[in-house]
Amino acid sequence: MKNWLSCWPGRCPKLTDEQRLRRDNWKALPRAALSMPLDGSRYVVVDVETSGLNLWEDRLISIGAVAVVNGKIDMSDSFYVVLRQASASSKENILVHGIGGSAQAAGMLPTEALLAFLEYLGKSPLVAFHVVFDETMIRRAMRTHLGCSFSHFWLDMAYIMPALHPAGRSHSLDDWIARFGIVNDARHNALADAQVTAQLFQVAQHIAGQKNITDFAGLRDLEKAQRWVSRVA
Repeated sequence: MKNWLSCWPGRCPKLTDEQRLRRDNWKALPRAALSMPLDGSRYVVVDVETSGLNLWEDRLISIGAVAVVNGKIDMSDSFYVVLRQASASSKENILVHGIGGSAQAAGMLPTEALLAFLEYLGKSPLVAFHVVFDETMIRRAMRTHLGCSFSHFWLDMAYIMPALHPAGRSHSLDDWIARFGIVNDARHNALADAQVTAQLFQVAQHIAGQKNITDFAGLRDLEKAQRWVSRVA
């Protein structure tokens, strides 16, 4: 029986048996435990590039990700893919992320790109800066191309950092990485942005440890509290 949240009637993507098996094998993996320690687990820091900023109309163009394993960035455990586009995004958009029309046309087929991302990710928690955008674009692509609902644990550094570092009033990723001397030589490249966000996550892990926050659940609670503060402020 199909889950209506996972596949809309008449709009289920055509997957091969092998693709369905790969998707279902990922779905069958156990979810990460909320008690997983910050310095003894694998987290995946992700960033995306898209054809624009409209959450419901623009398209996912690239995914970049890097793992933070046992508190250390592991560049051998990283991921980058460009999803093949039926038509290139606008010239103005290409100037932002630098993925030209020929690169977009030569990208990996979206179904294969997304399956590769799931297999790289496993069920490691995801970390991003401004999660709503990245999560929505990835979830839309997963539903469109794989027919599955991408329900996953996320941490949002846009809330974690002001909660851990209240003296900072920064709101953007650029502000935070400048505050801690983190350099990004390729802004708006998904993998480069994931790398600097991973360095910011390391800063957060260090500060959290000083505050006796030692596990994934503690950071999620902190994020929830900061979201509430932001709403009432």
